[in-house]
Amino acid sequence: MNAAELRAVQGPLKEKYRNDPDSAATPVRASATFAEDGLTATVDGFAGTVRAGLHPAAGGSGDDACSGDMLLEALLGCAGVTLRTVATAMGLQVRSARLEATGSFDVRGTLGVDRTVPVGVTGIEITAEVDTDADDEALAKLARSTERYCVVARSLAEPPTFTVRRAG
Repeated sequence: MNAAELRAVQGPLKEKYRNDPDSAATPVRASATFAEDGLTATVDGFAGTVRAGLHPAAGGSGDDACSGDMLLEALLGCAGVTLRTVATAMGLQVRSARLEATGSFDVRGTLGVDRTVPVGVTGIEITAEVDTDADDEALAKLARSTERYCVVARSLAEPPTFTVRRAG
């Protein structure tokens, strides 16, 4: 897809959302169950189910997916699509790209060993190495725009609300 094709697809949508802002509210969802034994959650995903479990640093066996890794995977999926879309809109040719997300979590926080230690993945960095002829100024703009428009990255700024209730 090139910039003109992208504008042709997104132009009518943008106009619709300008004229009817309520129509822009788009639900997303995910679901999980305790389908398997152990300290796990089975998450239904686009590509199938994934069994998430404790990271070995928190007492897990290492046989299950780490939800921190899954978080970074979701972030990379969104960042990659956003970067590619923004590059297309900017008219930049990106022949190939490799993205990596890194971060860490201090297990003392999640295990309740030290309440002053934050719970969660911190220091998240995304690096995209792109094969392109774009200059440094265009790459800087591409990075800023990707950061601005990546839905998952922006969602990390506000923690979710948790509700636990009896099944009925």
